[in-house]
Amino acid sequence: MWPAGCKPIPVIDPSTGRLLAEVPDASVEDAAAAVEAAARAAVAWRSTPPRRRSDILRRCFELMTERAEDLARLIALENGKALRDARGEVAYAADFFRWNAEEAVRIGGDFMLSPTGANHILVDYEPIGVCVLVTPWNFPAAMATRKIAPALAAGCTVVLKPASETPLTAYALAALCAEAGVLPGVVNVLTTAAPGPVTAAMLADPRVRKLSFTGSTQIGRVLLAEAAKHVVSCSMELGGNAPLIVFDDADLDLALEGAMLAKMRNGGEACTAANRLYVQSGLYDRFAAELTARMAALKVGPGTDPATECGPMINPAAVGKIERLVDDALSRGARLLCGGRRPDGPGYFYPPTVLDGVPADAAMAQDEIFGPVAALSRFETEDEAVALANATEYGLAAYVFTRDLARGLRVCRRIETGMVGLNRGLVSDPAAPFGGTKQSGLGREGGAQGVLEFLEAKYIATRL
Repeated sequence: MWPAGCKPIPVIDPSTGRLLAEVPDASVEDAAAAVEAAARAAVAWRSTPPRRRSDILRRCFELMTERAEDLARLIALENGKALRDARGEVAYAADFFRWNAEEAVRIGGDFMLSPTGANHILVDYEPIGVCVLVTPWNFPAAMATRKIAPALAAGCTVVLKPASETPLTAYALAALCAEAGVLPGVVNVLTTAAPGPVTAAMLADPRVRKLSFTGSTQIGRVLLAEAAKHVVSCSMELGGNAPLIVFDDADLDLALEGAMLAKMRNGGEACTAANRLYVQSGLYDRFAAELTARMAALKVGPGTDPATECGPMINPAAVGKIERLVDDALSRGARLLCGGRRPDGPGYFYPPTVLDGVPADAAMAQDEIFGPVAALSRFETEDEAVALANATEYGLAAYVFTRDLARGLRVCRRIETGMVGLNRGLVSDPAAPFGGTKQSGLGREGGAQGVLEFLEAKYIATRL
């Protein structure tokens, strides 16, 4: 839905700082209208046969695949991410439509005799209702499809509130859904410069039964409190502070490739990014030297340049935060191996940076860097590595590199986190349950669990 008569929100190209476009700034009244549209469409959509919903979601996948290059360039423009990363995001985002097209026809139920023998237990799964989806700017396509696709597969209607920094991708996806056959009112998009009041107004509507949010833990806590007022079901994918552990026996090249992927995907602007790199002493010096060489060789530039390997950060505030974290680590004894200085010129750039010997009391050991900075620290024993990895309130992702499979699995189980990459720098997969523990969130997205987040179990007791 495009609210009429709204003042504009500017969309800025982070590579240049120039205006790209303007989108509507929705009001509380517009939010009410969006919920009304979703509620009106709910009966028809939940009554749509699962096979038909599946076919429509499959068509969404096909359209995204056909238009992958256009969508990637749009993401590179409004988000600034390197075009190669944007292409990867589009492929990943499209796969949520394909996966959930298959899940739509596999929503089952349960039937059993009560243990007492007095009756039968029938369990059915129904669409939970109107869903409010709140997505961040760092993966504007993938975070949207990861929520929209399972919601639609379950038979729910949605109101998507994308980040105001990257709204163009959300509008493009909504148009694509409509072209694929999604009924009018099933997918609604609201862009607003006042997300707090607008989201609160939607949660207060009794027809809204689900909030799915991806963003910071701080905002997640606020939204959880707001949802609690109205007993709205919540799925929360929140902040991360991912450790990456490299043991002495690791394959060095594999560990370096994994570290580069885990650290530099999307320029480090990812909740799953390796935030703390712990390397065992026997391999530390070689790892640090070769990682520094790889980081220093990355080409920094506009996201739309095919040669770019690290694009700009999303806005000036993001660059300022990275600078403060790096300065804090250096003041506490860390050593700069490469980067560390904001370049001159337009755009919101920060160079790939490696810090050696980052102490545990540095701010970046506790706060997400959300940028292209690799913070290296040395460890001696397995127990020490696990203790360092768990010394955080977050528990979203972690990475472990070792040739010893038994130790690898043992460490994976000991780390307090929702996801672990064992000898891999990438964990995201539409077929796998994505989510964290501790302050990193509630619920899971993706996999068979993803659709269940948008369903309610209804129990019927009956005698046959």
